[in-house]
Amino acid sequence: MGEEKSVKLHGFWAGPFAMRATIALKVKGIEFEYIEEDLKSLWIRDLLLKYNPVHKKVPILFHNGHPISESMVILEYIDEVWTDPPHLLPKDPYIRAKHRFWAAFLDPAVNELLEKMDVAEEGLKEIFPNGVPSFEDVKPGYLDIVFYSLYGTHEAAEGFFGKKFLTEERYPLLVSWVNALGQVPEVKEVTPPIPKLVEFFPFIPKFESLKQSARPTRHGHVTRIIFTIIRGRAQQPWSMSLRTCRLPSPPRWMNIVKF
Repeated sequence: MGEEKSVKLHGFWAGPFAMRATIALKVKGIEFEYIEEDLKSLWIRDLLLKYNPVHKKVPILFHNGHPISESMVILEYIDEVWTDPPHLLPKDPYIRAKHRFWAAFLDPAVNELLEKMDVAEEGLKEIFPNGVPSFEDVKPGYLDIVFYSLYGTHEAAEGFFGKKFLTEERYPLLVSWVNALGQVPEVKEVTPPIPKLVEFFPFIPKFESLKQSARPTRHGHVTRIIFTIIRGRAQQPWSMSLRTCRLPSPPRWMNIVKF
């Protein structure tokens, strides 16, 4: 582990993408400093403009002063720099390609999330032919981390919207995967409290109007709204101050969030 030296991660407590990087660092046993950012401050705006000028959002990983942005890139960087086990990605090139494919597929920049979940429930049986591992003898990897960052706090969105979308009856594999990962100490330690997330949602301006507009539509639209909020894919990053946290208006929103 001679590569550590200086490792700092800038993130936001409710952001699933910062959670990805945090889990990866902990699973790999890397010592690092986590810096919780106030996303409305001048400091973070300057930081993002300087070190992540394209996307202007956290997380940003600094390794020996060098910035790495975008959570998927950060995960692969961590695995390539710290080569000691446990490995995030499989060593076999074919299996590694499969894991990358499903990680990209599960990422919620999609048109119909529920349709993707249906495909994933069947398709991931190729990855888990004997069922989801217990993670008692193995550590979560790249695909596990990406999946959990998106679905690990699904109860918060379900609680706020009053609609369950990840049910054991429809998605037995995905539900068992979430539950197994949620018991891993490195994962449990960094998962945001569900009640805190539920309390956070209503303070986002126009959130209630989005909730109301979602009710008469198909489940796919409801779920898109849920994951738009969870991802925080807004041009201006989430504010740590609930009173000043802002999201763009719907027309601009759809240009910013990939679906």
